[in-house]
Amino acid sequence: MSGRAEALAPVSVQLTPSRIKTELLAGLTVALALVPEAVAFAFVAGVNPLVGLYAAFFIGIITACLGGRPGMISGATGALAVVMVTLVAQHGVEYLFATVVLMGLIQIGVGVLRWGKFIRMVPHPVMLGFVNGLAIVIFLAQLGQFKLADGSWLAGADLFVMLALVAMTMAVIWLLPKVTTAFPAPLAGILVCSALVLGLGIDTRSVGDLASIAGGLPEFHIPMVPLTWETVEIILPYAVILSAIGLIESLLTLNLVSDMTGTKGGASKECMAQGIANVVTGFFGGMGGCAMIGQSMINVKSGARTRISGIVAALFLLSFILFASPLIERIPVAALVGVMFMVVIGTFAWASLKIMHKIPLTDALVIVIVTCVTVYSDLAVAVVVGVIISALTYAWNAAARISARIGTSKEGWKVYRLSGPLFFGSTSGFADLFDVDNDPEDVVIDFIDSRVVDHSGLEAIDSLASKYEAAGKRLHLRHLSKDCQRLLDKAGSLVEVSVLEDPDYEVAVDYGHKFDGQKLDGSKLDGPTPAKG
Repeated sequence: MSGRAEALAPVSVQLTPSRIKTELLAGLTVALALVPEAVAFAFVAGVNPLVGLYAAFFIGIITACLGGRPGMISGATGALAVVMVTLVAQHGVEYLFATVVLMGLIQIGVGVLRWGKFIRMVPHPVMLGFVNGLAIVIFLAQLGQFKLADGSWLAGADLFVMLALVAMTMAVIWLLPKVTTAFPAPLAGILVCSALVLGLGIDTRSVGDLASIAGGLPEFHIPMVPLTWETVEIILPYAVILSAIGLIESLLTLNLVSDMTGTKGGASKECMAQGIANVVTGFFGGMGGCAMIGQSMINVKSGARTRISGIVAALFLLSFILFASPLIERIPVAALVGVMFMVVIGTFAWASLKIMHKIPLTDALVIVIVTCVTVYSDLAVAVVVGVIISALTYAWNAAARISARIGTSKEGWKVYRLSGPLFFGSTSGFADLFDVDNDPEDVVIDFIDSRVVDHSGLEAIDSLASKYEAAGKRLHLRHLSKDCQRLLDKAGSLVEVSVLEDPDYEVAVDYGHKFDGQKLDGSKLDGPTPAKG
């Protein structure tokens, strides 16, 4: 998925009046959806709701201006909040601000070093597990809106009204695009639900019941922590974890949005933007954040394709805090829950359920494992686990592919023409290919169809050479690619065999033969000798 996104050419969007209207309305929709999320995640982290709202504003506007993917939305997220809660509980909110600054500096470093490109190493099954896991996380987060302040679930008429309003909002969002796409369906759902509740005086929970969002302009604030090594020891582990989770979630969301919109995303640029945003946020009393897949889906499906919608969303959010808090606090929570439930339905990769029996078992397991770990642990751990499983599966399959065709040169030397990579997984099979006791005095290993990949491969060659030497025989290496030769040169005296140079990757003139399916004396080659076991 990521490779395809990187290869796509950027698509220019003409800023017509219709396009600007779409971007403005999409931004307003996203801003409304950001409010309860920011407040809820602030509660999770154990900080004041304004800390979450300020983070959503700064992260949102900076990444919208500087990020690597127009149309993406960033803000305070639950994936980071669950890590922050322990830090805040043990050391206080000032240490959180310092951690967010350090987190941002680490992310800037990743961007400068261009390490964001390694997101290409995330396999497609891991991506599917990622979106499925986040969809479930978003769904579970909304269930908290069906609970009272004491933690008990809504019941009776209150529960019925809540469910009815959620269902009505979802119905509007589903039906409106079938009639017109001129107005964002999520915004229409919020407006219809709010009008019904306010017009009929329906008693249901509103945004104001969660917390007041009224506040002033964020002020510059240097984190009040001791400038000592002890402080670094406290905040560094949290900063590393937060930066990793934030970048992984941001880059995977970038690839997902890039694939949905058919446009190009810049991974390293996004790392830089996330880092700058978090540094600024930490100095203005915000809790930090990263890309938000739910709000990004709302933005894209509302028709937004430029940076305008993200900038507008952040500005609307700030205006809510400064001027419109009484109005925004009257919006029913049910309307926003309905929007997020539709995001869950649109985010979950339903097609992954249909292909489970058609793809390799290991890929299916990766999808399930990454989904479960995302839900029960965190995204960073889930992605690492998925990549490790995929890498080990690849290594196992590659190890089984090493084989050799056997021939004889005009000098009477026995030639083993290898096929497949020589690395840690295939060293055992490599050793089984050779018959040291019965081979002639000179033996050639031809690497024209093989590569020495790692130190384990060097050790395998060295071990084989020692066996031939003990038997009074000589081992020669031929057709090593330049990278393999460099590996051997670097090994120095580790590999004590003669190397027959062939810098042009062709059979040298003085060899007097070519491998064309025949032995070097003109008779037929033996068939491939596979690795034993």
